[in-house]
Amino acid sequence: MNQPDDEHLRARLRDADPAASLPPADPSRVARLLETTMSDDPLNETRQDGTRNRSTLTWLVAAAALVVIGGAGAFVLTNGEDEPTVPAAEESIEPTGEIAPVTTLAAAAPGGRCGVPTAALLAQQEVAFQGTVQEVDEDVVVLVPSVFYAGAPSDLVEVQGPPQELGALLQAVPFEEGETYLVSATDGQVSLCGLSGPVDPDLQALYVEAFDK
Repeated sequence: MNQPDDEHLRARLRDADPAASLPPADPSRVARLLETTMSDDPLNETRQDGTRNRSTLTWLVAAAALVVIGGAGAFVLTNGEDEPTVPAAEESIEPTGEIAPVTTLAAAAPGGRCGVPTAALLAQQEVAFQGTVQEVDEDVVVLVPSVFYAGAPSDLVEVQGPPQELGALLQAVPFEEGETYLVSATDGQVSLCGLSGPVDPDLQALYVEAFDK
């Protein structure tokens, strides 16, 4: 192989070198490895041949040795550095406590006999709040809550139902515009039998005891 071919081969080796961008290795180590490589000829070349008549394969072995040294040097350099900083995971977003716009309840007609309302019975209700009636229509009562004792808070509470059922509810709990009430509900239906009604000291004390507020 002539000299231009050797230069072309070296250029290709340099382009394919994965350690080309790394800092040079220790010169003394390079010299020792090259000396060993040049003396241990894979094609039985002798020391007397010198470097002038070395075969292309010898130079390939030498170039490969440089690549190994460069990679080892890169390992030493990078291994001695501090561990890379791992980006912190995004902080989990805590619930904002946003208030829902509307809680919808259903009117329930009174049925059967009622027992005496107790704090223990009231504490079992899924929704409990104090609110002022904003509107009474034939099929809906709209309240503006001021305190939620149980359930998710909302801006408004709507008690809906067919006129007949809502009329029966109004007989048990006389909702009137501008008046304030304590209302509880389970399974989406307003609870009656003294568990819902206009605010008075006795019912207020029952709610405070049931929900510890």
